[in-house]
Amino acid sequence: MRHYSIEEILKNNQAWAKQKQTQDRTYFEELADGQHPPYLYIGCSDSRLALTRFTGTEPGELFVHRNIANQVCLTDINFLSILDYAISHLEVKYIIVSGHYGCGGIKAALEGRTTGIIDNWVNPIRETYLQNQEEIDALPTQGERLNRLSELNVIMQVKNLYQTSIMRQALQQQKAPEVHGWVVDLRTGLIKDLHVSTKQWGLRSLSLAAY
Repeated sequence: MRHYSIEEILKNNQAWAKQKQTQDRTYFEELADGQHPPYLYIGCSDSRLALTRFTGTEPGELFVHRNIANQVCLTDINFLSILDYAISHLEVKYIIVSGHYGCGGIKAALEGRTTGIIDNWVNPIRETYLQNQEEIDALPTQGERLNRLSELNVIMQVKNLYQTSIMRQALQQQKAPEVHGWVVDLRTGLIKDLHVSTKQWGLRSLSLAAY
């Protein structure tokens, strides 16, 4: 894969901006006027995940939080701040938690070869593996095991999302966004909807918030 130089990236930017202005003179005026994205996207930091290309969206449509292996960490003040802002101020209608096949963080958790901060970060994924070890180990190939753990990790992060006080409060106020769990297949470019049912978790979180 060819890598662009800094100078080439700047030239690409100029060409793109010129093309957009040619197509629509008001494009950048409207873009600079403020953001009203309907989606909060919680995904992996992997450089291969070019969101606007995979989803066909434009700048201003996705409010984004990314980290290694798309974790919803209940003690991460950065994530919680983004979630609060997305729900309370931007009033997003949808939250997408998205993983991907071939994820390095998932592989690190499954193989247990990491050390230091990264090991601490992927440890919750390792716990997910241990909770589902019989199902995962029964799969015939390492690739299938990694893919299944990627899916289970997304499901776990959706569950974690509903454990935040921010989502519980939104549920109480009947302002909670609709939540979806996805996995991107880098080999095909296609998004797999895991059809995660969040209704049960939402109701459970709402009942817990009453105490």
